[in-house]
Amino acid sequence: MPTYIARLSTARFRCSVHLVLLASASLLGAGSLLPWHRVAAQMPAARLSVMAEPNTYAELWQAAATAVDEGEFERNESVRTALYAKATAYARRAVALNPGDAEGHFQLSRALGRTALALGPRERVKYGIEVREHALSALKVAPKHPGALHVMGVWNAEIMRLNGLSRAVAKAFLGGQVFGTASWSEAVRYLELAVQIEPERLVHRLDLARIYRDMGRTDEARGAYKAALASENADANDAVYRQHAGEELRRLK
Repeated sequence: MPTYIARLSTARFRCSVHLVLLASASLLGAGSLLPWHRVAAQMPAARLSVMAEPNTYAELWQAAATAVDEGEFERNESVRTALYAKATAYARRAVALNPGDAEGHFQLSRALGRTALALGPRERVKYGIEVREHALSALKVAPKHPGALHVMGVWNAEIMRLNGLSRAVAKAFLGGQVFGTASWSEAVRYLELAVQIEPERLVHRLDLARIYRDMGRTDEARGAYKAALASENADANDAVYRQHAGEELRRLK
């Protein structure tokens, strides 16, 4: 049975599930760090520096999650890069030990996306492809894994937000043919599923609202933003998410 339990991983989900897509969003310099990607939430309870070296499957994916979380708040670039590299290594070991469980694949998709931020365009494409592969591997094992559903929804949306030239160059010259599978309809499908499974999670509704907005489905976007604003705090940075939801709703035409 998969070890993933939706509420168990709440603290690990946070805004970092979005950041796994930045490798794709910043292809060829086309993207930028949007405000909600720079959220500073509280530090995780257990720091990697005081944890014993992980060896078991559970220890490895949890250590990977902790390393990604610590990197999110680290201002020193070299330390941050080292934390993401460590997270990737831990997650790869976790997947090697138990390739049939969803959580290792999900944590690897997160770590890969963070690692890619420091790489060049070709490497970012490669990592963006692998982010998708591991999110889909998680869903193959656990089709209702809300984190992996969210990753796939935002992955599709971020690819569609790239301009046509950037997508064409990635597909033709950088080995990103899989980017041609991205679509707005898939972005909606994945995020709507995440909302159905975890309707109380503000972050699902917020990213679904953004997808509706960028598709021109204004009425649905407005409804999703209002639902996000009505959600109770469940994650450490929900207060900041709620602030962004309110600001974006006010700007919605």
